[in-house]
Amino acid sequence: MPNHSLKRQLKVLTIPVFIEMALVMLLGAVDTVMLSRYSDNSVAAVGLDNQLMSLVFLVYQFFSMGVAILCAQYIGAGLRKRLVQAVGMALVINLMLSLSMSALLFFYAEQLLQLMGLRPELMDDGLVYLRLTGALSFFQALSLTFSASLRSADKVVYPMVVTGIVNVLNIIGNYALIFGRWGCPQLGVEGAAIATATSRIIAMVLLACIHFKVHIPRFPLRYFRPIPWQELRNLLYIGIPAMSENISYCLSQVVVTYFINQISNEALATRTYCYNMIMFVYLFCLSITQGGDILVGHLVGQQRHQAAYVLGNYFYRWSMVITLMGSALLALSGRSILSAFTDNQEIITVGVWVLVVDWFLEIGRTSNIFAVGTLRATGDAIYPVVIAIIFNWTIAVGVGYFIGIPLGYGLIGMWIGFALDENIRGVILLRRWRSGKWKSKGFVKKSPN
Repeated sequence: MPNHSLKRQLKVLTIPVFIEMALVMLLGAVDTVMLSRYSDNSVAAVGLDNQLMSLVFLVYQFFSMGVAILCAQYIGAGLRKRLVQAVGMALVINLMLSLSMSALLFFYAEQLLQLMGLRPELMDDGLVYLRLTGALSFFQALSLTFSASLRSADKVVYPMVVTGIVNVLNIIGNYALIFGRWGCPQLGVEGAAIATATSRIIAMVLLACIHFKVHIPRFPLRYFRPIPWQELRNLLYIGIPAMSENISYCLSQVVVTYFINQISNEALATRTYCYNMIMFVYLFCLSITQGGDILVGHLVGQQRHQAAYVLGNYFYRWSMVITLMGSALLALSGRSILSAFTDNQEIITVGVWVLVVDWFLEIGRTSNIFAVGTLRATGDAIYPVVIAIIFNWTIAVGVGYFIGIPLGYGLIGMWIGFALDENIRGVILLRRWRSGKWKSKGFVKKSPN
């Protein structure tokens, strides 16, 4: 059991992160809820677009994940100059990367959606949403970096407040532009895209101002002459495995979404509705793991490995209990919630069974979220990506496809494949955490002061 000071710090970090992540998820869910009043087809098109955008945002998190872990360890070790160097390098490289990705999404939107198998009747809606949100997505890349840097310094309240403001603006913008309220034109899917993209721009501006005000007021040029290659190598050491693990997962989901799209428009809409409900179930696990990993990084930077291990086990137990309770509640109330979104009985019936299967999936997902994040926070970044690539493609895609398509169980069968993937990976990664091999992976010990 961790001491009272660590538990208090964990609570202080987790609550703002929980609120922030709930609001981030709400930002995407708002489009789905409001568009469900417009048409099920628009929900299906935007749901597939957001699958692709989630993959893009994971690419943007490449250096953001690295900077969060490095900064946490450097703060624990008192290495201020190296912290500034790591954040500066992450901002510059993320900007260059995201500008390239934004151009790709704008100019090749139609080809990308065709590659994902979007049906012709959904193409117009999918195209306008992807072009607008994709072209301006580089603002999200910078927001992720600023937010990660603030969180690593325990300044978790600021990203939470910014996300709250942005959500309010997005809801107002969606209402005005989707349905044509307050003298605005009725734009439907295009209106949702404009509101979402504008909200992300405002979020980046606010986070940048706060970051310079309360955390790193300036980036002295002498810190970057010569270029701090050591910090770049450390960012790559964390970022490449982290990005690879997440990209492998998201690409596997893109392939699975392609299969679901071949079943029917209803199956694709069901997946979108269920996904937007389920993500709130594992919200606590994500937030307590992010908060806990900041403290784990600090402890590893101080060479307090046993304290890091005890703390990790503590917040893993809590995340498992609360996630499974939330998942059970969602499964029991699934029919009522889905009925509020749509009157299509096929969507409602299949969705209810998906939520039942998902309770078993959350056992594995909770273990994965904890183990992947916490191992990464200690510097053990490569092992999780190897496991992810193997099982994402053999189980989630391979077995999921076999049960869902050839065996004829559809979306429910594919969800069974997802559950098998999450649980097998969860068992393997928990064994890695408990083995203690991560204790030799910290960056402070490896790198010269």
